Amino acid sequence: MPVARFWRDIPSRYNLYGSRCGSCGKIYFPTRHICPECRRSSIGRMESYRLSGKGKVYSYSVVHEAPPQLAVLKPYVVAIVEMDEGVRVTGQLVDVDAEKIDIGMRVEAVLRKIGDEGPSGVIHYGFKFAPVPD
Repeated sequence: MPVARFWRDIPSRYNLYGSRCGSCGKIYFPTRHICPECRRSSIGRMESYRLSGKGKVYSYSVVHEAPPQLAVLKPYVVAIVEMDEGVRVTGQLVDVDAEKIDIGMRVEAVLRKIGDEGPSGVIHYGFKFAPVPD
């Protein structure tokens, strides 16, 4: 199986999946096998749940010093995004100047390159967050 297909065949690679408790309905990210609220009654009742990818900036920080593999991105913004489903996800904010970011700003998950294994190696993609167009 080619590497690219291997990555596409794992749904959580290109989609934000969490889990929802079949007992109380609470949503979690990342996925859980047991609900911390329902405990034993949730065993076998946790189901996969695809997040919408939309949310708002809960908090953020501008990174000025980065590890060598991210030095070309400096400065960059890392944010905690409160998804519409109520869970919080950490990710990089892209396509926006740091001075224009506000708490509560609407964002959506976008698929972007997050790294590679050298000039001729595998390219790794993942989620970052970008402002929702007005």
